[in-house]
Amino acid sequence: MSETTELTSQYSAQVTSDLERNLKEQEHLSGEIEALQARLASVQRDHTVLVNLQQALGVPAPAAAPAVESAASVPAARKKATRASGTAKQAATPKKRTGKKTAAKAPAPSSASPTLVDLVREHLAGQSEPRSAAEITTALEQLHPDRTVKTTVVRTTLEGLVAKNQAQRTKQGKSVYYTTPDTAASVASDEQQSV
Repeated sequence: MSETTELTSQYSAQVTSDLERNLKEQEHLSGEIEALQARLASVQRDHTVLVNLQQALGVPAPAAAPAVESAASVPAARKKATRASGTAKQAATPKKRTGKKTAAKAPAPSSASPTLVDLVREHLAGQSEPRSAAEITTALEQLHPDRTVKTTVVRTTLEGLVAKNQAQRTKQGKSVYYTTPDTAASVASDEQQSV
């Protein structure tokens, strides 16, 4: 009888230990999923900004872009499938609709507010001396706190303006500075006069 009680208590302790370990693993995985979802949302926002930038620059969209969106939606669809009591097909169907809503939302902000290209161009035009991409990003974040502005996207925008001869790039050591063509000409003439 005592052997049975002893075995039962050992099994009970093992099951309790396994349950605790399982819960910790679930918490850990849930944290990773939340972090990945936040990262995915950030990357999707960046994608929207880049698509808007691409449209503003007049560059045709590559054919592979829709495949990236559908690949990005797979993890969320799988997550829904594990939670839902229905089939994976039923869980994937709402995700497809969500993707369409996201695609429909993307053009709306560009029509309601100025594009990043316009904001960067206007900011450069208002400056009397060259500015770095980081300085421009900081200024735009202060002027437009409702927008998410990233230095890498601003730098890409500036390089697009340089390619269209709407901005000029100058290097001072390892730093890169941007100006409008008019500002660059006046800075060059000021330098010549001081020599």
